[in-house]
Amino acid sequence: MPSFKAPVEDVLFILDDVLNYQRHSNLAGFADATPDVVEAILREGAKLCEEVIQPLNAVGDREGCRRSEDGSVATPTGFKEAYEAYRTGGWMGLSVPEEFGGQALPMTLNTVMQEFISAANLSFGMYPGLTQGAIAALLVHGSDEQKRTYLPKMVSGDWTGTMNLTEPHCGTDLGLLKTKAVPNSDGSYAITGTKIFISAGEHDLAENIVHLVLARIEGAPAGTKGISLFVVPKVFVEEDGALGGRNAVSCGSLEHKMGIHGNATCVMNYDGARGWLVGGENRGLAAMFVMMNEARLAVGIQGLSQSEVAYQNAVAYAKERLQGRSLTGPKAPDRPADPIIVHPDVRRTLLQIRAFNEGGRALALWAALSSDIAHKSEDPKERQEADDRLQLLTPVIKGVLTELGFANAVQAQQMFGGHGYIEESGMSQFARDARITMIYEGANGVQAMDLVGRKLGRDGGRAVMSFFGEVAAFCQENKDDEALKPFVASLGKSLEHCQAAAMWFMQNAMAKPDNAGAGATDFMHLLGLVAIGYMWGRTAKAALARKAADPGSTERMDAKLITARFFAERMLPETTVLYRRIQAGADAVMAMPAEMF
Repeated sequence: MPSFKAPVEDVLFILDDVLNYQRHSNLAGFADATPDVVEAILREGAKLCEEVIQPLNAVGDREGCRRSEDGSVATPTGFKEAYEAYRTGGWMGLSVPEEFGGQALPMTLNTVMQEFISAANLSFGMYPGLTQGAIAALLVHGSDEQKRTYLPKMVSGDWTGTMNLTEPHCGTDLGLLKTKAVPNSDGSYAITGTKIFISAGEHDLAENIVHLVLARIEGAPAGTKGISLFVVPKVFVEEDGALGGRNAVSCGSLEHKMGIHGNATCVMNYDGARGWLVGGENRGLAAMFVMMNEARLAVGIQGLSQSEVAYQNAVAYAKERLQGRSLTGPKAPDRPADPIIVHPDVRRTLLQIRAFNEGGRALALWAALSSDIAHKSEDPKERQEADDRLQLLTPVIKGVLTELGFANAVQAQQMFGGHGYIEESGMSQFARDARITMIYEGANGVQAMDLVGRKLGRDGGRAVMSFFGEVAAFCQENKDDEALKPFVASLGKSLEHCQAAAMWFMQNAMAKPDNAGAGATDFMHLLGLVAIGYMWGRTAKAALARKAADPGSTERMDAKLITARFFAERMLPETTVLYRRIQAGADAVMAMPAEMF
């Protein structure tokens, strides 16, 4: 059966040495997150994920969720007990303000826990993950009364939360949604409609579920301008905080899915359910995007997590599986064959996954740290720069980390040969579970178009120009360092490709928008490679410094430097192809009439 060990040491190295996490100790919540506290939290979180949550991953995949005729849903064996351990440990409120029962620690630590829990059991992690997104939306847009009513119980984990966007006839194009809201005399609204693909929409882990639902108030403008957001509890909350009667919201059915079987993906029916407006009328998307942006970062982490756990199991198998002999002579002459890790193509595959995992993790934590700075810094310029970076990187993290995370899960499965195709090995689950991350919270093609169509030109291109400037400054600063030259030279060339591609869009996409659409996915991956390459450049520099200061870290830091070299030599050059494809434009893409497909 598969195993998982949380990459605590790698996370600590990234936080301490690469990102210089303690430099931000002046920010709210960071003063309490001292190095020893951070390490203690991560090791305790790792223990929970490895010993309690991970053993249920295969169970959830095998059993799935079960819906009864009354609409109630039972989660797989052991999920309730594991959720109780998660809840009582205070993990739900790790980065939530203390006034609502949270620990007010940096979001960055919660991001780390999201990777650990998703790698251990992606289906399980979605239950608290959706709740944390709902908490974030209510913190920003909820009224004081809504915050008092719902947040303490959600933060404690007694209640969970969801987001309800998709309908049978509309997913990405939310302007088409039909769910309606009719005002009641008491200030509430009667919500009527059907939502589909609602993760954690019904389950037995908590006594109440707080749904955040997009709907259109009668008479509202058509399209996205007429969408409002409502909080619709499964069970009504009385004035004294006690639970009352059931609301008119129910799970009509469970979806039968390719993966994430342990999570209840529900069709939710709202039959005049009472809901309360969150934020202003027709301002629903602004409120929901708080949740969606958090969710997109979290989904990127999910893609990374499946790549990480699949890699760990592929490496273990490659060290044990005997097959053939090394091209340079037997490496295990006392055995009938060599372990397959001696073969160059096996090593290439494993190093490619590892280079993505460690570089992608650094990128995700850089984005999480940017979120903390954007929300907590007292310096307006620092806040703006951090928010620009976060907005630019969000579609990249969601799109690139999930797409390559899935591809890596498949490549890790390949290491097992036929055994990887057999359910007993557990490798197919990582590929099946990873597949959804490319689809939900905005399919990856949508992320690419968001990046090229909105984020590149936003505020006159301020965010992308700042990013280009930061990477260029790093290359210039370290160009004469002999030890860093292999990394800096490759990164500099890829940066040139990215800058030229951005300029090509500026010159060719305004008059012919299809050029942007045809090249968007390539640009997303191009920018992703440069961003991960920049993280690897900083990682290599930090590894050299750590190695010089701490001889005991030599083996770990040498592994970092070898992996960084692999990324620079064998992965960054892909930017050449991506740039050439962008330059090809949309002519061939759009030339064929639809009936010829």
